[in-house]
Amino acid sequence: MQGTVLYAPRDVRFEQRDDPKIIEPADAIVRLSATCVCGSDLWYYRGISPVTQPSPMGHEYCGIVEEVGSDVGSIRPGQFVIGSFFASDNTCPHCQAGFHSSCQHREPILGAQAEWLRVPLADGTLVATPDRPDDDLIPSLLTLSDVMGTGWFAAVAARVQPGMTVAVVGDGAVGLLGVLSASRMGAARIIAMSRHEPRQKLAREFGATDIVTERGEAGVAAIKDITAGIGADATLECVGTAESMVQALRSTRPGGFVGFVGVPHGVNLDGEKLFSSHVGLLGGPAPVRRFLPELIELVCNGEINPGKVFDLTLPLHEVAEGYRAMDERRAIKSLLHP
Repeated sequence: MQGTVLYAPRDVRFEQRDDPKIIEPADAIVRLSATCVCGSDLWYYRGISPVTQPSPMGHEYCGIVEEVGSDVGSIRPGQFVIGSFFASDNTCPHCQAGFHSSCQHREPILGAQAEWLRVPLADGTLVATPDRPDDDLIPSLLTLSDVMGTGWFAAVAARVQPGMTVAVVGDGAVGLLGVLSASRMGAARIIAMSRHEPRQKLAREFGATDIVTERGEAGVAAIKDITAGIGADATLECVGTAESMVQALRSTRPGGFVGFVGVPHGVNLDGEKLFSSHVGLLGGPAPVRRFLPELIELVCNGEINPGKVFDLTLPLHEVAEGYRAMDERRAIKSLLHP
């Protein structure tokens, strides 16, 4: 098969790779219907996270099951499935508590920007749709593999409740879908922090009531001004930089919570300031598997359309352009069709 390999910063190649095979009895092989470029892939593409050897790329996926191992019981060939970016057994104590991305037997999913994918722990990782979906649903179903599930987790971790005022730091796909998640959970006011007009427009489509263009101290001041000096009841941190984390914490009122899902880079918290803020903090790699059944139902019923975050669609062999477009902020998120 052919797939995406990152050799060095900004050196993305689409080349021949070995076909995936069943290695463990719990594996499944999925023929991908769609995949995409993630904002977290850009940390490696830009050289901020090190690339020490040629690395197969991609961790977001959906498609048709082609083959399963001898121990797989709940997933069968021919089903359309979505899975998380971490494989999990769905049975260990951490999974049972709802934190599948900390499964005691977790395995990262790598190499999904390709034609085929081996998925370990298939029974615990993959969730099948009731029927084979129409093509127009596939972009939204693909988002459930990561960005929609991650935005949803940010809102859950921030304890968003009906009637709350929610701030969202970050206007990438995860931040925009954090807006959609907060809206779905009944937030009365949603403040999206964005400097980019197309992203502001989509944020409003997803339920944002206010847009703040400022960052840093000015951004915090703008949120305090909107909330009569109180701060947001809940804040979703969807970037992962030191500035975005400080902005999220300082924008949240005492007793509020920050759900942080941006992969941290250079984030060091001041324990004394956190202690005195009375702001709660919960986040990490999203336990996407926990939310898949509910989110699949919402998409299939037409109640949410998170696939709107894809504003560039390319054939898989043009994956390098998908990376460039996101790196240059010409695209929010690149959808790839094998």
